[in-house]
Amino acid sequence: MKKIILIASLLFCHNLWAEKQPNIVLVLMDNFGYGEIGVYGGGELRGAPTPNIDSIAADGFQLTNYNVEAECTPSRSALMTGRYGIRTRQRQDGPTRGVWYGITKWEITLAEMLSEQGYATGIFGKWHLGDTEGRYPTDQGFDEWNGIPRSSDRAFWPDSNSYAADAHPDLEFAHVMSSFRGQDPKELEVFDREKRKTIDRDITDHAIDFIKRKAKTDQPFFAYLPYTQTHEPVDPHPDFFGTTGNGSFADVLAQTDAYVGELLETIDELGLTEDTIFIFTSDNGREGVPRSFGFTGPWRSGMFSPYEGSLRVPFLIRWPGKIPKEQVSNEVFHQMDVFPTLASFIGAEVPKDRVIDGVDQSNFLMGKTVKSARESLVIYIGNELFGAKWRNWKILLKELDDDGYGIKNMAYPSVYNLIVDPKEEVPELNYLNDTWVDFPLYQVLEDHEESIAQDPGTPDP
Repeated sequence: MKKIILIASLLFCHNLWAEKQPNIVLVLMDNFGYGEIGVYGGGELRGAPTPNIDSIAADGFQLTNYNVEAECTPSRSALMTGRYGIRTRQRQDGPTRGVWYGITKWEITLAEMLSEQGYATGIFGKWHLGDTEGRYPTDQGFDEWNGIPRSSDRAFWPDSNSYAADAHPDLEFAHVMSSFRGQDPKELEVFDREKRKTIDRDITDHAIDFIKRKAKTDQPFFAYLPYTQTHEPVDPHPDFFGTTGNGSFADVLAQTDAYVGELLETIDELGLTEDTIFIFTSDNGREGVPRSFGFTGPWRSGMFSPYEGSLRVPFLIRWPGKIPKEQVSNEVFHQMDVFPTLASFIGAEVPKDRVIDGVDQSNFLMGKTVKSARESLVIYIGNELFGAKWRNWKILLKELDDDGYGIKNMAYPSVYNLIVDPKEEVPELNYLNDTWVDFPLYQVLEDHEESIAQDPGTPDP
């Protein structure tokens, strides 16, 4: 009798939890610097206020030490799998990038995990994790997709006088594509500079339509919006071009804030506010090219570098009633943590047959502890291990030349106190007094290298 009562009780609790499974909306900017939006010191300072994006911080949690990978594809891979990019794609013994890139069919994505839990899943925007058979988003857990498979810089190609269509059999213009689970993707239109101006508008419209459709059902949904801005080329929509008077980048900043505002308004109008986790973040810091106008706030450099301007980006999350509002923390957090944290929020388990580098941060975000579940991470650029972070300290085994293109192997590693020296300019500063920090920093590196050495890699190339 007791067993029957216990089983009934467990089923009741399960159903109760299932009824409360939150919707998830995740907005991912492209090459978006730490200091762009108002709550991170940007906004009006960058030529356009960002009240809608800032409101997420007012209604939720703002992280000032949210870390990502230094390059687009490994970053998106880490977000989608909870694993360092070195495990999922960038292995020295793997196939060349020209053959394929992204993640293997074997990887379990955030969308696959959510789908297994009964979620409707949609991606609207830039995938950048595979564009060959079996590696499109609708092969990797998403029910539907509308967007581009690779990078925004391909929008330059159709307008290039030097473009040679006969250069390689696989070379072709990028297209906006659409697909549904179980179907081959369809090419909709060429992704050129004109389409570049309007695609983020389309992404927003498709996502809003998805949210409205799913709101009519009892099924929880995951709407993933990897916007194409502010990756080069920065081309504002005609509705926003020239509206700020502060250049194209400011126009795009205003445009993005307006689109995020539409998403938030849609959720609120549908009565889904308390039932929806809303996240705003970026894949990596500002563009690493000299013409980029991105802003990294107090941090040094931009993407493709081992410095904080590459690794730290905005992260805002709201879930009214579950995540306390107006919270700000400088505790260490990594994008890989999103996967196990969302799994915890919905009552799911992470895969047990592979290394998951991310950690569950649900208690931290919900205010049950002031300490992050993470205090360290390692830093890669491509296949190169550059260093590690531990609390507010950082060690770099390698650095970049002043032009940012050459790797300097250090005769002795540089150690930075990121509180004292946020620009990572003077590695000697306070170091003679702080040689003790070698022990935790090198331990982070040793533990990671041991883990990689024991990792069998992915069974499917």
